[in-house]
Amino acid sequence: MDRHTTKNPAGGTPTEAAGDPYLRPAFSRGNQVRRLLWQLCWSTLYRISPRPMHSWRAWLLRCFGARMGPNCHFYPGSRIWAPWNLVCADQVTAADGVEIYNPAPMRFGSHAIVSQGAYLCGATHNYDDPAFPLLTYSMSFGAYSWVCARASVAPGVSLGEGAVLGLASVATRSLEPWTVYAGAPARRIKDRRRSTM
Repeated sequence: MDRHTTKNPAGGTPTEAAGDPYLRPAFSRGNQVRRLLWQLCWSTLYRISPRPMHSWRAWLLRCFGARMGPNCHFYPGSRIWAPWNLVCADQVTAADGVEIYNPAPMRFGSHAIVSQGAYLCGATHNYDDPAFPLLTYSMSFGAYSWVCARASVAPGVSLGEGAVLGLASVATRSLEPWTVYAGAPARRIKDRRRSTM
């Protein structure tokens, strides 16, 4: 049964879903307008900006409500779904191709890095409910954590300080501090050594 049909209360074949309450939007009109404005900004000012203009892109994100510490490096090919749910300490990096889907707050500690093509997913749906409601999760990425290229982080999963999620790995559970994980699903493979200053 697709989203445009509903079960006939008397049984039998599905009928057209005129006014079906299960097809209501997951987000308010105000949220949708805000995201439309951000998408226009991303397309015309953010995405086409030269790669070295990190301060410019951080300023654009702040204009839409992001809290950005100093020296953050968000590259022009990075995509942030809701800047107003983005909280970054200093020197956070999001490389080209990164997608941050954050309908709920995502927090990044000092020197956290998200490498090329990584996907951070902050929501899913309750597939057991016929209304298919959106479920959103706040997530955090600790200081000095690293999500490597092409890796994915599932909804509600967080990375502890210094944790590493390896190349093309899929984190389905939160990662312990100062450990290295790899695979799909990601498994702990070794400790990460802390260099002394």
